[in-house]
Parts: sequence; structure tokens; C-alpha cells
Amino acid sequence: MRYSFRQLEVFLATARSENLTRAAEQLAMSQSAASGALKDLEEQFDIRLFDRAGKRLKLNELGRALQPRAEALLEQAAALELGFARHEALGRLKIGATLTIGNSIAVELLARYLDDHPEARVELEVANTARIAAGVAAFELDLGLIEGELVSPDLTVTPWREDELVVFCAPDHPLAKVGTLGDEELRGASWILRESGSGTRQTFDRAMSGLLGDLDVRLELRHTDGIQRAVAAGLGISCLSRLTVDDAFNEGRLMPLQVPGRDLRRHFYIILHRQKYLSAGIQSWIDLCGLDT
Repeated sequence: MRYSFRQLEVFLATARSENLTRAAEQLAMSQSAASGALKDLEEQFDIRLFDRAGKRLKLNELGRALQPRAEALLEQAAALELGFARHEALGRLKIGATLTIGNSIAVELLARYLDDHPEARVELEVANTARIAAGVAAFELDLGLIEGELVSPDLTVTPWREDELVVFCAPDHPLAKVGTLGDEELRGASWILRESGSGTRQTFDRAMSGLLGDLDVRLELRHTDGIQRAVAAGLGISCLSRLTVDDAFNEGRLMPLQVPGRDLRRHFYIILHRQKYLSAGIQSWIDLCGLDT
């Protein structure tokens, strides 16, 4: 074999950090050793994997094509090493989830996963759809649970479960007495919405097709709790997943509003990199979600 796993580790760390010094630090190597490993890898095959601009190394077309294959090879090697050592631990799993999922479903899945595999370690990152998709595409996250629609040549996007958004207001808001909102009421309301890039905002924008340019978006917030507090304070009305607001409805802190003719249904999705090696931990999580691979 004309390359070493260490050379691949340097290649991948450099691809992620775009800086050889930072890559060396991540791998606990000297800068000269990391530089030599990368140079040897390129010279052995008479190739270049990066475009160099000063100290910044940016993957070129060949580097981008080989990155997922190198990632998968190293992950398989790590799994094989565990097998040789007869080590039953599943290792560390990095899960990404969008806000609605991360604050509800993902926490329940995490508890069940750790209950089934107490030796496992799981990192959960909660962010919007754009960030989770970027993390999975860059191999920073093993698997993503998202609420936004996504098309990517690098990712598999599998429908997981159904969800529905609901428009709501404070109980003392003038629209609470109206109950059912037509286009005139939707245009006249002040809106407090999730930010662009979130799956919730994507579904809302699609549902409000034909009205978007006329809506008064007073605030855009990243967190659903902040949106609910702002609505309860009378600053406007909003639209979030029913999962996040059902408790507030039951307790009378917020009131649902009907919007006939506006389709607020959507799917949650599980995303994986197409070249991702399905480790035992990833497969176990997928099984927990009730999907077949």
C-alpha cells in the first residue's frame, strides 16, 4: 500500500481546517511532520490535493472527490480496530438536529439510545437546517435530523416522520377573537418568525405563497422559546411546529389560529453523507428512528 492512514488523517484534518498548522495541532503532530506527510502523499501519486493561497489550503476538485472516500476508509479502519480489540463500546456519535427536533424528539431518542447503550458517548448539536446539512456534508456530524426540505448531491435525504406548523397568538391579542384568519388578517398582522435557513421558515414561506411580500415581519428569532415569549407579550403572532407549542396551548398561555387554504404540513428528514460508513452506532440510531437502510 503506497499510503498510510497517518497521511490520510493529515489530508482530512487539513481539508477541514484549511490550514496545515491547525491540522497538525488537531493530530498532536509537529507542523513539519504534518507537512511532510501531506507532501509524501501527493508526491507518491504525482498529484495535488489542494490549491494553495498563502497559508490557506483549499481542496481542489481531486481533493474534494477523494475526501469522502478517505473519510469512509478511516472510519472502517477504526471499526475494524475495535473488532480486533473485542471492544464492545460504540464510540462517540455526533448527531445534528434542527431546533424543533433537537428540543423535543432528539432528546427522547438520545435518552433511549443511551439507555440501550450506556457505554456510548453522544454529542448533540442543535442548529438550523442549513448548518446541520453543512455539518453532515463536511463530515463534522455523523447524521442529521432536519425539518427543512433539502436537495444535495452529497447527501441522502430520507423522509422520517410528519409534522405540522400552527399559527398562534396571545390569548388577549385582537386576532384571538377572530380565530380564523384570511388573507386580509394575515397581511395586517405583525409576525415574529424563525430566521431564514430554518426548516420552519421554509415551510412557512411556502405556505404563505402569494402573500410573502405583503407580510409585516417584525422580528426574526433563532429560538422557539424566545418566539413564544415575544408572542405571549403581545408583540405579534407567529407560526411554529405544533410539537413546540401544544403545552402552551393546553396551559392557555397561547392560542392557535386557523388559516384555511394554507398547507402547513411538512416532513422531518434524516440526512447522511452518501459516502458515510455506517458504523454500529449510526446503524443503531437509524434503527431507533424506525428506518431501514
